[in-house]
Amino acid sequence: MEHEPIHPPISQKIHWQPDVSIRDFKYTPRMQNFRGDGALVNWRSQSPILPVFHGSAASVVRPTPPAFVGAPLENRKASFLFDLAMTGILRTAIAPFDRVKLLMQNQNEMIKSGRLPQPYNGIFDCFARTVRNEGIFSLWRGNTAIAIGYVSGQAISSTFLEYVKTRVHSQWNFVHILVASILVTAANQFLVYPFFYAGTRMANDVKTTSNLGRRQFNGIIDVYRKTMKSDGIAGLYRGYNISYAEICMKDAVSTALKPWQHFWLFNLQNNNLARATVVFGFPVCCKLATYPLDTVNRRMMMTSGEAVKYKSSLNAFTQIFKTEGVKSFYKGAGAEILAGAAFNGYTLLMIHLAGVLIAAMEKPGDGSQPAFTILTIRWKNAGDK
Repeated sequence: MEHEPIHPPISQKIHWQPDVSIRDFKYTPRMQNFRGDGALVNWRSQSPILPVFHGSAASVVRPTPPAFVGAPLENRKASFLFDLAMTGILRTAIAPFDRVKLLMQNQNEMIKSGRLPQPYNGIFDCFARTVRNEGIFSLWRGNTAIAIGYVSGQAISSTFLEYVKTRVHSQWNFVHILVASILVTAANQFLVYPFFYAGTRMANDVKTTSNLGRRQFNGIIDVYRKTMKSDGIAGLYRGYNISYAEICMKDAVSTALKPWQHFWLFNLQNNNLARATVVFGFPVCCKLATYPLDTVNRRMMMTSGEAVKYKSSLNAFTQIFKTEGVKSFYKGAGAEILAGAAFNGYTLLMIHLAGVLIAAMEKPGDGSQPAFTILTIRWKNAGDK
């Protein structure tokens, strides 16, 4: 069986790969696995407006023929560490939006505890008051813990993916993989949850004129120490159940929407603006569908160490709905959308810069192959075994 052309462009080879591929693909370079929530995703194949760089050439994207065989990056360890470092850098870049989102999302809880004198009047008011009362660098407060959580979660997910790929054709069937994925997701969230808890508490630890500029927490260790003293280890995991439900629901919604996303991307190949709208719009829909669960999760975190706590996730959901209404579940959603837009923008910028750097480092060599290559691809011919 022959495929046209015999040597298709790189963009054709890597397009349409699923987020976590367990099929017979050998090519999953970790360099291309960035997403805002720390999960694995092929960012270059998902890019609606950026061509795939190989030297200075760019090509039209088409579906991948099944005879494709690729090779991973030569230095997998270096690629893995680079991937984690880039995740941390990107999370740090959008940290101001994350903090504003958390402040707006949890403002009612802070008003109840007396740590916030009056609610925010919108995203810009939240930005302005935070900078005025705490300084510009306070917008990154809590980012260290949150970035550690994302990087650690991605490291665990990547390790598990590599392990699954070694079992998919030998010992495990679909049920084994599904059960293992559920268990690993639960374990992963259990391990990184204290980091997100610490980041949330620090991000919502505001300075105001009413509290004379005093902080409730002096760092990550202080968050753990005070929480353990008042609530024990359970205080670090308050809201864990609803956070796991949020992950499961987000995966379900993403799986349901993905065929439609692929359909529109395939039919809008010649319209870069429309493709960009589709690529950005579908994750926004997914986030908005699960955002109320995130709100309940964060507000349960905020009650650790407080005198009044929610009895359960259901109790928190019911109380917020009765006393504040549906609108309260979506406070901070605008900042969340801005954070997603900033993350995508920074990612595309870094991809572009990386492509320019790669093109600049390549030399003519013997006229057929560049003297310096980062990625090695081999196309399987019909007669190869």
